[in-house]
Amino acid sequence: MSEGSPTAESLSLADLADSIAEKARPDSSDTDLEIEDAEKSFITMKGAELYLEACKLVGVVPVSYFMRNMEEPYINLNHHGLGPKGAKAIAIALVSNTTIIHLELEDNWILAEGAMCLVQMLRENCYIQDLNISNNHLDTEGAEDICRMLVDNISSLRTIQLSGGQLTNGGRVKELDLSHNEFSERGGEQLGQMLANNEALEVLNLSWNHLRMKGAVALGAGLRVNGTLKILDLSWNALKLNNMLVHLDISSNHISNEGAGKLSRGLEVNGNLKILKMSHNPLTVEGAIALVTSIRKNPKSRMEEINISNVLVNEGFLKLLDVMCQVRPELDVIYGGVGGFISKKPEQRPDPMKLIQNYLDEHKLRLWDFFRNMDKDGSMKIPVAEFRKAMLQQSKIPLDRAQIGELVHKLDRDRTGIVDYR
Repeated sequence: MSEGSPTAESLSLADLADSIAEKARPDSSDTDLEIEDAEKSFITMKGAELYLEACKLVGVVPVSYFMRNMEEPYINLNHHGLGPKGAKAIAIALVSNTTIIHLELEDNWILAEGAMCLVQMLRENCYIQDLNISNNHLDTEGAEDICRMLVDNISSLRTIQLSGGQLTNGGRVKELDLSHNEFSERGGEQLGQMLANNEALEVLNLSWNHLRMKGAVALGAGLRVNGTLKILDLSWNALKLNNMLVHLDISSNHISNEGAGKLSRGLEVNGNLKILKMSHNPLTVEGAIALVTSIRKNPKSRMEEINISNVLVNEGFLKLLDVMCQVRPELDVIYGGVGGFISKKPEQRPDPMKLIQNYLDEHKLRLWDFFRNMDKDGSMKIPVAEFRKAMLQQSKIPLDRAQIGELVHKLDRDRTGIVDYR
């Protein structure tokens, strides 16, 4: 390069890609026929050729797997040891790529420099929809680059996985995994800004982070104005809550009875939350009673499950649950045990399936008929909440809350939330 010309470091990826491609174009002194043939050759070869030239430019060894699969929609470059320069070469090659829609780059030590190159590439490439850059040691600088791109809504990404490697999301992305990151207050503030501006995100995993103080406050502020988030996993964190969530996991968050009391005041007016997971918090039966009572007070509550599986309860709590079953038959409260014994079988009762079968035999009915009466849309799949409600409200087969809980456990062993009776 002549003195005063821009260096490779100062050029954008798009400029670098154009500069490299320019070298492959035919000289103007060639004949028209030679030019046409050379251009056709360049068009068919430009993907691999562009990548090879990019590797020469940044000084890395080309990845043969990448060259062989550049025309495939899915490409997996996880654990290839690319480093920031290798990521830059790949980013240059992908600026004009139109076939790859799912890119895996987990565990490549791309660092902040590599993240910046990917962000530049994604500003130009409108074909990549799914990106995994987990565990790449992006640090705050790389996180901020990705954050700005997504908040500005200038990529076509639908899902981005950043587990173990900083921030963040915006725009069209619907699912975002940010688990196992070391969020500082600054990271939490950026995340809060993203949530406030986001109009698409539905699933956010923030488990195994260290959201504290200003970061948690900023996250809460973002959640309060976010209108799309449906599932939030804050397990092993600290918490804030918004009014659109249907599923909230705040397990292992050092939430005491005092914290449960504050949460309960919100649950008294919340009309959207269906699943609340609070296991492995230092709650006692006092906090458990506060949670259940808040649902009882709220006529708009849609709560279907409260998981406090490590909490030992007493007879007073069980009586409260029995009363709740009359007004909220769809609610399932999962607790640890009674009177100091961690057990989900407090006492032996007749097998609920046997009781159902006996009733069917007496009335010459089929099990099929029994389930089909609860199946409103004929799909052969009944939501657990509807099944629980139907079983408690029917009077032909006497089953109590504990027996119905046992029945649901048998019919939905994997806890899918669906009773599939096919």
